[in-house]
Amino acid sequence: MEKIGKEKLVILKENLKIVSQEQIAPRIFEMKMTGKMVSDMNVPGQFLNMKVPDASKVLRRPISIAEIDKENNTCSIIYRVEGGGTAILSTLQAGDEVDVMGPQGNGFDISMVKAGDHVLVIGGGIGVPPLYQLGKELKELGAEITFLFGYANWDVIIYEKLFQGLGQVFISTDDGSYGVHGHVGHLLDALDFEPTAVFSCGAPGMLKAVNERFKEHPHAYISLESRMACGMGACYACVVPKIENPETSNLRVCEDGPVFKTGSVVL
Repeated sequence: MEKIGKEKLVILKENLKIVSQEQIAPRIFEMKMTGKMVSDMNVPGQFLNMKVPDASKVLRRPISIAEIDKENNTCSIIYRVEGGGTAILSTLQAGDEVDVMGPQGNGFDISMVKAGDHVLVIGGGIGVPPLYQLGKELKELGAEITFLFGYANWDVIIYEKLFQGLGQVFISTDDGSYGVHGHVGHLLDALDFEPTAVFSCGAPGMLKAVNERFKEHPHAYISLESRMACGMGACYACVVPKIENPETSNLRVCEDGPVFKTGSVVL
């Protein structure tokens, strides 16, 4: 296992062994892996940069960590097949190894959360997976958690029962096949409490709404998705403008993020 990052954010490279992989929804897969790298996964919201085992696929695929199990030395990712690279990843089986860099990026800051705090967690679609490890750690702190999740339809809802074991779960679907009919913004509009902290990950439109609503909140955070090249902050291919001087000042999603304070970047 090789250290290739700088001191403030050590990035490791290792061939992780696949423990299991299964399809959990249409085009959505859960992969569980094991390796020494798991011991360095200490912050919810970070991601792994996966090398596709195909010489024609040059760029790695950044995929958020859904769960960290230190007791069994495993980590899980949940991803959706979007193209040739993720399609190849979906064919891998238990016993296969994957070249992985990670854990990468700055995750969710939960240092301010204490027992009894009412925390709001908002997710949409394939942005929901990294919120599971976050929810587990918030529950360990004794927080009361309300989850608001939006999906396209009933078929692609994931981990509902697992999230219900952590807090209250409210779901919306675009087609009305489950829960509230419409986008997750309808759930947000019905909010009847002031959260101590807010954490969100999902589609750009949803994050823009969360960012606007909670831009003055002292403890509100959004996790951005972006196409990446190097994934280590060197190439500046995944930049987002800072709210101050947006024309000349950028932040890198891979290293400065993917989690940012609301009101700090231009969406």
